[in-house]
Amino acid sequence: MVVVGLVLASIAALVHVFIFWLESIGWTSPRARATFGTTEEEALATREMAFNQGFYNLFLAVVVAVGVILFATGSTAAGAALVFAGAGSMAAAALVLLLSSPEKAGAALKQGTIPLLGVIALAIGLLL
Repeated sequence: MVVVGLVLASIAALVHVFIFWLESIGWTSPRARATFGTTEEEALATREMAFNQGFYNLFLAVVVAVGVILFATGSTAAGAALVFAGAGSMAAAALVLLLSSPEKAGAALKQGTIPLLGVIALAIGLLL
């Protein structure tokens, strides 16, 4: 179960790196605008906010990646703590999105389900 949890957390980290790219680099591109449902004018007006938000996603991905690496190299406690913190924050942010913007339930589920499953699987694996 530990391996399943680490793999799911790693996938969540990759998803958040992609979200970083969409928000911080490609925000005004047709791909990002279609993903987030913004017009060109809205994207231009919110570019600075999206740039900052993208880095939050990147930093969460880095925390998870470092945690997975530490866990895999024998620093089990530190690695697990970082994976729980990073993936748990991803899941919590998705819950905030779901509660604050119910019309974005699809996005919340996409960004929150995998890290939540990773946290659950890792916790179960560590308890067994």
